[in-house]
Amino acid sequence: MRSRRGTVAALAAMTLALTACAGNAEEPETEEPAAGEEEPADETADFPEGSTMAELAEAGSITIGTKFDQPLFGLVGPDGVPQGFDVEIAKIIAAELGIEEDGIEWVETISANRESFIETGQVDVVVATYTINDDRKERISFAGPYYEAGQSILTLTENEDIEGPDDLAGKKVCTVSGSTPEKNLLENYPEAEVVPFGTYAECIDPLRNGQVDAVSTDNVILAGFAADNDDLEVRGEPFTQEPYGIGLAKDDTDFRMWINDVLEAAYEDGRWTDAWEATAGSVLPTPEPPAVDRY
Repeated sequence: MRSRRGTVAALAAMTLALTACAGNAEEPETEEPAAGEEEPADETADFPEGSTMAELAEAGSITIGTKFDQPLFGLVGPDGVPQGFDVEIAKIIAAELGIEEDGIEWVETISANRESFIETGQVDVVVATYTINDDRKERISFAGPYYEAGQSILTLTENEDIEGPDDLAGKKVCTVSGSTPEKNLLENYPEAEVVPFGTYAECIDPLRNGQVDAVSTDNVILAGFAADNDDLEVRGEPFTQEPYGIGLAKDDTDFRMWINDVLEAAYEDGRWTDAWEATAGSVLPTPEPPAVDRY
């Protein structure tokens, strides 16, 4: 019979042998950056933990509401993707989050649903010729402004009766239901007959067939329609100030301030000017970008 001491010695020898074999096993290789290469950056590293910026950067995607029928600012192209100045501003924001263009989901927003889309989380931000005003601030927050437009008038080139807002008395004027221009017409030009539609593009055929005498909204939107149609003309000087902002969830102050930082950086490094000149700048002169309002 083998002694207890012999058994223990044998077990010890086996343990040493197994340990030696394990020590000689090849360690799994880890990829090291090549000479001169940097390790991939963590896109969320610069954002506070739990912030909207960190969440979007980690997801690698963002949902953005914009207009699909606004020449120069947000118009769906042949490929089904919107194009325009608003779209380019939105891309700048996405890029600063480390999100590629194919990580952007574009959602059509019209004047009547912008606040509700933000409140219900259907979009992360809205960049859609969206005028900043106090009524809207009761429901959402705004970054910006990133552009300042002004309400104006579009009519047929052959129309000689309308040159400015004072000529709208007794005239049928098409605009969009729930928009700032509609509110301005109802409050300040009560003698005009306001004819509301869902989108501004829907106003063009009624203008041509005589159902309405004019279309009224922001000058840059009307300039886009006039640029594409020789029978349409923008009349007079803008008669309001319409600061365009980026809509986001109410009280998300960190996100709002971060977007303001991005806008100011884009003003300084030329990205804002490049975005304008590649879109609305094909028709309109390049303006000075407005100062952001850090309310």
